[in-house]
Amino acid sequence: MAHQDAIAYQSHDHHHCIEGAMKAARQLCRQRGVQLTGQREAVLRLVWQSHRPVGAYDLLGQLPDNRNGRKPAPTTVYRALDFLREHGLVHRLDSLNAYIGCPHPGQQHDGVFLICRHCRHVQELPGERVRQTLKPLLTAQGFSPDALLMEIPGVCPRCQQDGEGA
Repeated sequence: MAHQDAIAYQSHDHHHCIEGAMKAARQLCRQRGVQLTGQREAVLRLVWQSHRPVGAYDLLGQLPDNRNGRKPAPTTVYRALDFLREHGLVHRLDSLNAYIGCPHPGQQHDGVFLICRHCRHVQELPGERVRQTLKPLLTAQGFSPDALLMEIPGVCPRCQQDGEGA
């Protein structure tokens, strides 16, 4: 199963998600003539360790020590995350102040994020239909959105099945 097709809360070989995301990131950076440094790659790999959002300070705690035997500075992680966001490799979930890997890197797209409040898995859905539905309402208000990103908390099918729903 390709990482774009994986459903976060269903069983799948997550190794494919990680390796697919890393391959896509390297290819995208090569095409754009930008550098995916070792630090940026390490941060991206950590973001992709699961389909759960991860905060910047959580990432900082997981990064290996630098050559001086010290943890990287928080600004290093934030710069890496800014780069990854700028190039469409990760999304920031504002409601959680956390980051999630983007299964459609480098493509300008809207996104709807289904966030399970029990297991914290996040599933990204394409937002085109939502944009089509909202466009007349937005146009009527004279509003032109740059992007349409929606975060929807709830309970995933797996947690509902396990009795953790509603």
